[in-house]
Amino acid sequence: MLALESLRETILSNAPTKDVVGVFLALNLCAYLVVYVSKRWTDLFGKTARASSPDVEKPASGVRGKVTRPPGEWTPSDFKRPTAAPYPDWNVHTTKPIPYRPFRYGPKYFITMGLRSMKWDEWIELDNHYLKYHADKARRIEERGSKCCHTDPEAMDGAIELLEELCAYLPERYPTMFQKTATGITNTITNETFNITQRPLPEDPMATAARLVQDDLALMIERPDGEYYLLGGAILLAGFWRLTDKFGMRLSEIHTSGSVPGYESKLEKGMMNFFRRLKPEDPVIRNNYFIQVDDNLAWSYSIGSEDAETVSWNTAEKNRAVECHYFRSERQSLRRLPKSGAVVFTIRTYFEPVTEIVKEPFVPGRLADAVRSWGDDVSRYKGKEKYQEVLLEFLDRKHSEQVEGGLKVEKEDEMRSYPF
Repeated sequence: MLALESLRETILSNAPTKDVVGVFLALNLCAYLVVYVSKRWTDLFGKTARASSPDVEKPASGVRGKVTRPPGEWTPSDFKRPTAAPYPDWNVHTTKPIPYRPFRYGPKYFITMGLRSMKWDEWIELDNHYLKYHADKARRIEERGSKCCHTDPEAMDGAIELLEELCAYLPERYPTMFQKTATGITNTITNETFNITQRPLPEDPMATAARLVQDDLALMIERPDGEYYLLGGAILLAGFWRLTDKFGMRLSEIHTSGSVPGYESKLEKGMMNFFRRLKPEDPVIRNNYFIQVDDNLAWSYSIGSEDAETVSWNTAEKNRAVECHYFRSERQSLRRLPKSGAVVFTIRTYFEPVTEIVKEPFVPGRLADAVRSWGDDVSRYKGKEKYQEVLLEFLDRKHSEQVEGGLKVEKEDEMRSYPF
């Protein structure tokens, strides 16, 4: 990996959600700078998004090459997303969440983010938790309004384009729940119909988009200064970060506000180049994870009130019972919209009790090893000091039970592969 020791501990594949936009972009840059592998382009794109990641991660091909357009200017692309195939046998009541387990064995914690090309069919993932997520989002839109969903006038074209993309994609991918209409889309399960052609729109387009999917959504807009700004968002279930804290910030500010060492001196210029080179036809995805010590999907109250001036792991109760420990995993995608040039960042959260995921073969041992591999910076970010004693004792015990029951640890690679 990189010969930048400071980055190994601070620019992380598993960074906390609090600074997810900035850290995600830095990680993509790291991949761009590090890897020039010999695999053919067609081989990369022929893989499913659920295949194991290569030993050395590689960005989508479209991020390479010179950018000749003036900063802040985008010429609409003629790229059109391929029609999505229906999700096989998908059912809102029976299709289970995909069991992402994106952590690796120690003893060292390396930059292994699992970056891979995204198949267009799999842009948005829905499952039998949809109705809960939908209800939680609707409640938070009602209760918190623009604190969670907001679009700057500069980002309005991008927000509307995103909404149009979702209204086209979802009926293709999930035809048993969504139907395309002359003016928008109908959700046949929730009996909601959305008109996206009327002007003015009845609500912020980012809020409408959020009602359709389980993901949180963010829009980054390039201004004439060549910088990208967070100017549209529906951040409703992020757990550890608030849209109001980051809205309107440049990518650099988003990053430095998280106190990421070495960003300005080593990463800023390269990150901007990476972001500007992203093409509409080359979306990417990655996964991350962390531990939460309360059961609230929308906001982790253990780090403080959502309306507090500042929030911190310092407020969390130490060594709560293991039943209070939750595994929070995210599947993140990054793509550029062809008409507006806005960059869309999706954050799909999977939220499960630790006591449940340890029932899976290999998981407790690998997770314990991964947690022990965190360096000091990672541990502070993830609040390890608040839960490590209880968590590691529990994981070690469950791992021992699996080994005593006949589990062959050396066989794991034959049965599971990153990010599962």
